[in-house]
Amino acid sequence: MHDDLPLSLYSAAQVRALDARLIASGTPGFELMHRAARAAWRALRQRWPDAGAITVFAGGGNNGGDGYLIAALAQRAGWPVRVYHLNDPATLKGDAAHAYAEATGCGARSEAWKSGAELSGVIVDALLGTGFSGSVRDAYAEAIKQINASPLPVLAVDVPSGLNADTGAVTSIAVQANLTVTFIGVKLGLLTGEGPDHCGELEFAALVEEPQNPADALAQRLSPRNLPRLPPRKRSAHKGNFGHVLVMGGNEGTGGAAMMTSEAALRCGAGMVSLATRPSNVAAALARRPEIMVAGVESSSRVISLVEKADVLAVGPGLGQGAWSRSLLSVAASRDIPQVWDADALNLLAGQAVSTPKGPWIMTPHPGEAARLLRSDTATVQNLRPTAARKLAERYGAVVLLKGLGTLIAAPDGRMALCGRGHPAMATGGAGDVLTGIIAALLAQHLPAFEAACLGAWLHGRAGELLGQHGRGLAASDFPDTVRQLLESYNPCLK
Repeated sequence: MHDDLPLSLYSAAQVRALDARLIASGTPGFELMHRAARAAWRALRQRWPDAGAITVFAGGGNNGGDGYLIAALAQRAGWPVRVYHLNDPATLKGDAAHAYAEATGCGARSEAWKSGAELSGVIVDALLGTGFSGSVRDAYAEAIKQINASPLPVLAVDVPSGLNADTGAVTSIAVQANLTVTFIGVKLGLLTGEGPDHCGELEFAALVEEPQNPADALAQRLSPRNLPRLPPRKRSAHKGNFGHVLVMGGNEGTGGAAMMTSEAALRCGAGMVSLATRPSNVAAALARRPEIMVAGVESSSRVISLVEKADVLAVGPGLGQGAWSRSLLSVAASRDIPQVWDADALNLLAGQAVSTPKGPWIMTPHPGEAARLLRSDTATVQNLRPTAARKLAERYGAVVLLKGLGTLIAAPDGRMALCGRGHPAMATGGAGDVLTGIIAALLAQHLPAFEAACLGAWLHGRAGELLGQHGRGLAASDFPDTVRQLLESYNPCLK
């Protein structure tokens, strides 16, 4: 999925700035517009070679200019062309005006869009460009409704109209494209939030020989090309070389969550795994996975002796928020060792029932938990996913893994990565508990926090894709064996 795309992701403003620099250095803006139109037209022909006709929706800016030039290319190729404009062409300026003149000069007529206008062939969305933010104006919104209601295929030029290219948010309505061709730099919002649902297949056209500087990127897209790696193991290796993970959680009635975290840590290579849980969970945990050392604990004093033997803590799955839960979490927060916090550990932190850990740590919130930690709401977090991830990292001094489509991993030092792997079948209880265990095992094997979160997110998402091929009904306990196989394929245990 998207593994042929560049790894560096940028903001719309960064891409526009490079565009402006290219023009200032001597590449005419109209030439860049022609290149964009040719790239989009080529992708359209490859995807729908037998369509035989196009319907272009053109806006009033340079995105509309791209659309007019695509119409000109189709007209010259002998395809029937319809062009509907949402702004009076007489108001067009600069390169967009030149594009309109070229389209009409070769016979591609444009008319004002009206509700119920006839559509044919492939719909080309050239309404709103990367500068769009906020809500879509009424006329544009009605045009987008007609596009989305049509059974015809849709190509979006640069970004689906109505989608925020920086955040992946849709405030009111956005085009649902089958194919999006984006230019110069891949925009972060195309791959997170609602971006993937609206882009369809995503293609990239550089248009220029001068690439963006990766050092300026907002984020790096995770791919087998840049994944962190665990080193091969020496033949003389023993369990003490690969860390002791202690999972803390599993209150009354939610013992399965902590058990799945423990099993995931075991399957992903931790040298030893212990589980501190309610006494009522001990028998079931030992029966399911006797390799895990299970301790029934009722007091913080019992937990302290277990924590002192651990190298990594995984805290929160099935923890609850009562007195027992707070006592375990307080012990964890006092320890200066790598930790992963999830679920109720984050809810207790949001409620100020406990302080942040002393050592390096990773939090793995879903948008609702992120909202509580930021004293915000879920809609705001989803509308500003990159900002939310960065704020959490800065506020809590943690590596933050913000779950959701286009998972974001943000570090306090400003680094950010995006994991585009995953499958809708992963929307099931316990999947996040497994992720916590995966990351804890990678920490135990000496990966730094940011790298462990990145590799863990990728393994989890890719496993979900493979398991999701079978459709609905995926269980979280299906993950560990598949993740183990993936980890071996990318990080062989032996050279």
